[in-house]
Amino acid sequence: MKPLAGLIVLDFSQFLAGPAAAMRLADLGARVIKIERPQGGDICRQLYISNLGVEGESTLFHSINRNKEGFAADLKNPGDLALVLKLIEKADVLIENFRPGVMDKLGLNFASVSKINPRLVYGSITGYGTTGPWVGKPGQDLLAQSMSGLAWLSGNDGEPPVPMGLAVADLTTSAHLVEGILACLVRRGVTGIGGRVEVSLMESILDLQFEVITTHLNDGGQSPRRSAVSNGHAYLGAPYGIYATSDGHLALAMGAVPKLGELLGCAPLLEFSDKQTWFTQRDEIKGILRDHLRTHSTAHWLWILEPADIWCAEVMSWQKLRQTEGYLALDMEQTVQCPHGTPMPTLRCPIRIDGEIYKSPKGAPSIGQDTTSITAEFALR
Repeated sequence: MKPLAGLIVLDFSQFLAGPAAAMRLADLGARVIKIERPQGGDICRQLYISNLGVEGESTLFHSINRNKEGFAADLKNPGDLALVLKLIEKADVLIENFRPGVMDKLGLNFASVSKINPRLVYGSITGYGTTGPWVGKPGQDLLAQSMSGLAWLSGNDGEPPVPMGLAVADLTTSAHLVEGILACLVRRGVTGIGGRVEVSLMESILDLQFEVITTHLNDGGQSPRRSAVSNGHAYLGAPYGIYATSDGHLALAMGAVPKLGELLGCAPLLEFSDKQTWFTQRDEIKGILRDHLRTHSTAHWLWILEPADIWCAEVMSWQKLRQTEGYLALDMEQTVQCPHGTPMPTLRCPIRIDGEIYKSPKGAPSIGQDTTSITAEFALR
């Protein structure tokens, strides 16, 4: 039995952060009902991150809305709103990520719905919180990355800021929302009363940087200085970074520079016996490594370094990764069925409980796919 079996989650959210949080709750056993407008549904249905679609909709939508049921309702229609309110009476969790004030206008804010269901755990996602001058700004991942300072941590010194190549603000916020909801559910088990969980893209992306921002706060507020060579972490010394080899790339984590020099047959590295130089002369050391590692293949260097317990790894493409025994042993992939029967390969829930891997063949629903059956089951009319 999955740990959240028996719980009902109403997912009013769109785009990525909210739906991904609801999907994770579904992975863990909750029954998730996606509430969408009858015309068009979730905007993410037509939000393509590539030109690839499934059954006329974006793969992004299908990837983050799997394992849910679909309920169509026009929240501005009094009749539909009445049905939704009856559904809220039965629910354990509600998730929404409208701009601040929208749920107030609909009469679906926490203060209102908690009166009809005091046990409800109400999760809200915003871009920048509910107070302050940024409330009206669009809560979008790239914008949050840019405003939070995250983009200045990647790339080499002297180069422009580099955003991460995925929606890291959305996905971090999604994880934080799940954490808060689960905490509130635990408290509800003791008190019998629900609660409100609030997260924002900005707070989550700042928390993701807590390690380096704490360093910044404790070193006189100095700006982080990225390495000019193979930057992997603005605050870490040599050899930390990714280096080209004769046929690919090699990642090196923390390690003793002179020991690397011995193992690699690189005499100039032996001169840096003082650990302080690994920071003060970081770029010089990494420049030596860069030139030396290009002389042989990735496999050659791994053959030398891994037996010596040097923290290193080949930089792999997804194509190569998926062919490795290590990846196959994780059993990360699953195939879900879209509403019209199209199979879509995707990844499974990464959490194992009592050794069990959680997979489900149920794909994302079509708009209102389960409205009739849910209406009958809960006697909404």
